[in-house]
Order: sequence, then C-alpha cells, then structure tokens
Amino acid sequence: MSNSVPSLITAVKCKLFADMDESVLKDILSAAKVRRIAPKTNLTEKGGRPDYMFLLQAGRVRSYILTESGSEVVLLWIVPGDIIGLVSLLANPPNYMANGTTVTESEFLVWDHITIRRLAKTYPQLTENGFRLALNYLGHFFKRHASVMTKSAESRLAHALLQLATDAGEVRQSGVAIDITNEQLGSLSDISPFTASRLLSKWERDGMLSKQRGRVTLLAPESLMMAEG
Repeated sequence: MSNSVPSLITAVKCKLFADMDESVLKDILSAAKVRRIAPKTNLTEKGGRPDYMFLLQAGRVRSYILTESGSEVVLLWIVPGDIIGLVSLLANPPNYMANGTTVTESEFLVWDHITIRRLAKTYPQLTENGFRLALNYLGHFFKRHASVMTKSAESRLAHALLQLATDAGEVRQSGVAIDITNEQLGSLSDISPFTASRLLSKWERDGMLSKQRGRVTLLAPESLMMAEG
C-alpha cells in the first residue's frame, strides 16, 4: 500500500494487533483498503449487516445508540488506532449493535467480512485479541456504570474531558482543544446537556477552559484533575 508506513504505526497502537510480528502485520494491512470519508457520514447503523471492519487511521468517530425518544447516547469517542465493526471477525456475526458516524474527515483501513475471516483463520491471534478487546470494552462500561452510581456529575464530566484530552485532544498554544459539543460531552458523561453546559460555563469563568461552538479548550488540565476527585 502507498501509505504502509503510517498504517503500520497506527496498527502497532491497535490492541487488535497486539503481540503480532511485523511480517504478520504487513500481511494483514496489505489486505485492507484505504478509505477517506467525509464528516457526518454513517459507517455503521444499529441493526445493520456487519460487512466490514474499520481501523481508524486519522480523524474522529462517535459510537452511539438512539433511544426510543430519539435522544443520542454516546458510547465511545473513537480515535486513531480504534476498531469499528469488531463483530466482523466472527463467522456468523450479529448485526451492528451501535451507530458509528464520522465527526471529522477521517481515514480508515477497511477489511470486508470475507477478507477479515480469512485472515482470522490464518492468524488465530486476531480472534484471541478481538475477544480481549471486547472484554476491554465491557470493562469500560462496567466502570462507567459504576461511576454513575458513585461519582458526582462534576467528577464524571471532568473525567470525560481529561480522557478526551489524552485520547483525542489537539495541543495548541492556547491549550488542549477537543472538538465536541456540549450535548455529546453530557451524553459521554451520563449527565444532561443542561448540567454539562452549566458546569462548562462555571469552569470557563474560573479560567479552567474556554468554549467555542463545537469545541472545548482546556487551559488548566491540572485544575480539572482536582474536580475529577
């Protein structure tokens, strides 16, 4: 592939490819196709057929479900090195369990179901790593559920901001910029958009961050660490 070097760098960070030799990684990556996808494009839809597995190389994707009332619940903020459509590793996969939509212009490595199944048979470590990755996601949601029961709204929002800053933030002279809306932040923190907006406004007055439409810039991450508790 023309961009095999950046693909290899991204793959090394991907937990799906943990403990794999470079020669194996190159074989797996050479079977993928590169796709560049515009912002606000649906990659997966809940209930849809899992025909593809995606490895995000550049950009941002949000994974979410819609409630019966049409409200969006953000499950994950997907960053380079993350996998979308992990169920495609299975011979008879269940339908996609969540929606995946690009937040920014994004670049992916994409394997169709037949190809990734062939690779999984050739390299059983893929399936084992996929199971470990699924357990990792499960553990993440255990912790998130526990935090709803034990942490304050302020603590959960501070934790979400700090995690996003680490995983998806862009370091600038002014601070660490995160492209996300108040509503998405609230959903990711399991708090209402009103509560998220109120807390962000308070932290802005305190000089901890600044807000623009669709963006939060952390000015004093150490202060948020105190709010996280």
